[in-house]
Amino acid sequence: MSENKFVVVDGSSMLSTCYYAVLPREIMFAKTEEEKLKHYDKILHAKDGTYTNAIFGMLKMIVSLMKKQQPGHIAFVFDKTRDTFRRELYSQYKGTRGSTPDPLKEQFVLMERILEEAGFKVLYSDQYEADDYAGSLVMKFREQIPMVVLTKDHDYLQLVSDEYNVRAWMVQSRQEKADELYKKYYSFYGFGKEEINLPEKVFEYTSDTVLREEGVMPEQIPDLKGIQGDASDNIPGVKGVSSAAPLLLREYGTVENIYAAIHEAESDKKRLKDLQDFWKNDLGISRSPYKAMTKTSEEELCGEKAALLSKILATMKTDIEIDFQLEDFNVSSYMEEKIREWLVRLDIKEASIFGSGK
Repeated sequence: MSENKFVVVDGSSMLSTCYYAVLPREIMFAKTEEEKLKHYDKILHAKDGTYTNAIFGMLKMIVSLMKKQQPGHIAFVFDKTRDTFRRELYSQYKGTRGSTPDPLKEQFVLMERILEEAGFKVLYSDQYEADDYAGSLVMKFREQIPMVVLTKDHDYLQLVSDEYNVRAWMVQSRQEKADELYKKYYSFYGFGKEEINLPEKVFEYTSDTVLREEGVMPEQIPDLKGIQGDASDNIPGVKGVSSAAPLLLREYGTVENIYAAIHEAESDKKRLKDLQDFWKNDLGISRSPYKAMTKTSEEELCGEKAALLSKILATMKTDIEIDFQLEDFNVSSYMEEKIREWLVRLDIKEASIFGSGK
C-alpha cells in the first residue's frame, strides 16, 4: 500500500553496489588491473557484449521498490564527475579512489538512459554530486510530502529530520546487519517488519537512531566529519581526535563553537587548563584533543583549517535550483513496459526481475 512518500534514490551508490556485489571471483581477487582485464568477459553481459551485472541488480531493486514500497514520487540522483566544486576547494578530494572500471562506467550511462525512458526524473551535472541534488530535493519538497533518501552513503544522514518527516533508508552490507538494527530499535516497540515495510538490506534512520548510532544529531554530521574526516572521500578531518568528536559536539554543537571555546581559553593558562579538565571530567574525554585540534603547519593541512575545510566538504548543498515541481516526480509517469523492453534488448530474463507472474 502506498504511503505517498517521495523516495530519492542515490543512483551512483546503488549501481556501484550492484556492480561489485556480483563480480566474478577472478576479478574480485585479482591483484592488478591487467589481471582484471583478462576476466572482463566473465562479467554478466548481453549477447552484443553490453555489460549488465549492475543494471540487472539495480532494475531488480527498482521493480521491487515500486511493487512493495509503492512510493508516490521518486527521483534518481547520480554523480557525473569527481571534478566538482569540492575538488576546487580541496584538490585531493576523493583523490584516493581508483578510476571507475570501464564495465561500470558504461552501465552508468545506460542506466540513466533506461530510467529516463521509463519515465523517471534523473538528476546529475558536472558541477554537483548526487547528494547535493538529493539535499536540494529534500529541502525543496520536505514541507509538502514525507521524504526518504535511499543510499549507502552516511553523508545523507544530515538530511534526516523528524520535524519535516525526512528519513534515510540506509542499505546495509548484509541482511543480518539490517535485522540486528531492526531488533535493536523496532522489535522492542512491537513493530513487525511488514509494518515498517523496508526494502531488502535496509534500515530506516530517524533523528533518534542517527543520534544513537553516530553519536550526534543529523544536522551535526558535517561537523562530525569535519573532525573525524572521511576516508572514503579523502576528507582529512583532524588527526587524533576521532573518539572525542561526538563528545565535543554534544557539548558545543558545531566545529566553530568548539574552536570559539578554545580561543577564548587560550589567552590564560589557567582557563586553558580548566577547559581541558572540563573535557576530561565532565565530558569524559580521556585524552585531551587540544594539541591535535590546534596544530599548525605550512606543510600539511591540519588543526582548525583542516576541521573547517573538512566540514565544508562534507556539507551537502541544499540550494541547487530545481525547475521541476512535485507532480513532475509522480510515479504515474512510470512505464513498466519500457523496463520490460530493455530486459529483452539486454538478454535479461523477465522473471528474474519481475518474478514468475506478470
